[in-house]
Amino acid sequence: MKKVLSKIALILLVIGVLLGAWIAFDLYSPHKVDIREFDADEIARLDTAMWRSYYSRQRVQLFSELTKTLQTQYKLRFWRRYLMAFYAVKSAFVFKDGKSRTDYEKALPDLEKFYTEIRDISTTEFDVKNASKLELEWWIVHRQREQYKDGDLANALADAASALYNVPKEKFLEYGKYRADAMKIRDEKAEAGGVSEEDWQKIDELLHKSWRSLHTAVNMK
Repeated sequence: MKKVLSKIALILLVIGVLLGAWIAFDLYSPHKVDIREFDADEIARLDTAMWRSYYSRQRVQLFSELTKTLQTQYKLRFWRRYLMAFYAVKSAFVFKDGKSRTDYEKALPDLEKFYTEIRDISTTEFDVKNASKLELEWWIVHRQREQYKDGDLANALADAASALYNVPKEKFLEYGKYRADAMKIRDEKAEAGGVSEEDWQKIDELLHKSWRSLHTAVNMK
């Protein structure tokens, strides 16, 4: 019996060592990608799915879709994309449950962790704190849209994209407009009683246009 237990303990130890080595390799070994290279249509499809999961508060589904998005968009290794998805989903639901700017800003630490991970794998340098702040800002503009003018959300989205990709804001105005228009449909239909499948189809079409526009903007010579 003791020999059997010793063998089991040894096997578990070996498994633990191998798992630890795998996690450490995924998280800390050098890995660089060009974040401007991605499949715009696939990211748009996943984006629509994530919107649906977020608004229906399906955290596990959202987490799964986000890990797939991170794999598709940034070619991330297994454990790194799961860690980043954790930061992103946590910040999203901290924000979702907030009632004021003070509450919303509690999402910022996890946003900064998320953007730190992107900067670490990106061949394009950017300011993590600025990118995180501008990401949160468009969330707030969207949440408090009645306090802002038409066009402010599209501008805030363009600002956030500009900070991430180090490309002038003007290149992202079309991207921002398409995305803001998609949000407007979702918000107005939800307030009117519910978002239909036809509405989600329109949202999906706008998100495809938005991501295609962003892809063009970051890859212009």
